[in-house]
Amino acid sequence: MGIECQSDFIKVNNKLYPCTVSVAMDLVGGKWKAVILYHLKDAHKRYSELRKEMPGVTERTLSLQLKQLEEDELISRQVYGEKPPIKVVYSLTDFGKSFTPVLDAIVGWGNQIATQKGEFVKNSL
Repeated sequence: MGIECQSDFIKVNNKLYPCTVSVAMDLVGGKWKAVILYHLKDAHKRYSELRKEMPGVTERTLSLQLKQLEEDELISRQVYGEKPPIKVVYSLTDFGKSFTPVLDAIVGWGNQIATQKGEFVKNSL
């Protein structure tokens, strides 16, 4: 029996989860969290840079996802300056960097699916 099945529940940050997979998916699941982590994998980024690299995400969704990733300590938010215009930069924390091997595997699998079953198209808008 693996660690994921040692008990009925796992408690992390006062939240109960039925298994370790649900802990991980709560942190990085959803449509945009892993994409954000991917774009922060190799460099610090400003909000506007992330928006340009992810044209399909709304401003509200990006803001909410960044806030959740920061609360879960996967990314850090560094604010420079005291009065507008301030500069805000996002980057992976050490905990966020620990997700990189998983992210690389997801990217590889996504590339395989795109190559075998899909096609790359340009946005016509």
